[in-house]
Amino acid sequence: MEILVYGIGGVGGYFGGKLAHAGYNVSMIARGEHLKEIQTNGLEIESIHGNFKVNPKLVTSDIRMVPKPELIILGVKSWQIPSVAREIKPIMGDDTIVLPLQNGADNYEKLSNILPEKNILAGLCFIVSFLDRPGKIKHTAFEPMITFGEIDNSRTKRVLQMKQIFVEAGIASTIPENIQLEIWKKFLFICTVSGLGGLTRVSIDKIRESKYLSEMMRKSAREILQVGKAKDIPLQEKHLDMVFDIINSQPAGTTASTQRDIMNGKPSELENFNGFIVREGERLNVETPVNRYIYECLKPMEEKARKSEE
Repeated sequence: MEILVYGIGGVGGYFGGKLAHAGYNVSMIARGEHLKEIQTNGLEIESIHGNFKVNPKLVTSDIRMVPKPELIILGVKSWQIPSVAREIKPIMGDDTIVLPLQNGADNYEKLSNILPEKNILAGLCFIVSFLDRPGKIKHTAFEPMITFGEIDNSRTKRVLQMKQIFVEAGIASTIPENIQLEIWKKFLFICTVSGLGGLTRVSIDKIRESKYLSEMMRKSAREILQVGKAKDIPLQEKHLDMVFDIINSQPAGTTASTQRDIMNGKPSELENFNGFIVREGERLNVETPVNRYIYECLKPMEEKARKSEE
């Protein structure tokens, strides 16, 4: 199988590395010094489950060099999806499968605006990993897992084949009964902690220790829950409780990747997180005052970061 992993950060680097390590023909799209280091010395994975190093079949920044892939795994940020979708479209075949693993609730929809729906699966992943230095990915916590499926939740031949590929690569995976619910369950957590973390610039434990900020976080989460329900996602109170069980279990010093991007002056997923909730709330007549406050306070910083990238 020809596999393309677009984006070799913490997510794409780890899962792409595992697939290459299992012997699959893996091409990788990377940039800058990271690209050069992988081309010269291979991709190093430091993991709590054991370290390894791989030399992918191809590492490039030029999509035109990539052989027609049967599977494309997207390891980029959610705000990058539209541009990446346009870039990969010319190299796709009729049966190419595109699997997004980004945080965010509308990645499938973003892809389907550009690519044929028949080529797209819905997906997400769970992993704590990051780019440690050019050429090296560091996996520090959590059992890495990919959750994926057809948007209508049918158990098709191709999702079962994908499951087998992940088994052979030693990647834990699951095909849930309702993929949209699973996407929103993760989104409920990551959106709740990311924006407020970026605004306060402190770790999750500091937020939950503050009575005022902790209550603000709960109000933000409830707004996200209500927007999801208005979109016919079967979210329940138990899912809200699960989110705060996770939040309360986070060790001291924990921050979300979007929060770190905001704090470092980089373009972030603000528009795809709190901004998305604000816009969907307006469309669905759901009040989202806390998410709007977070979004509007961070928006000038986000606009500045994006201008600096132009």
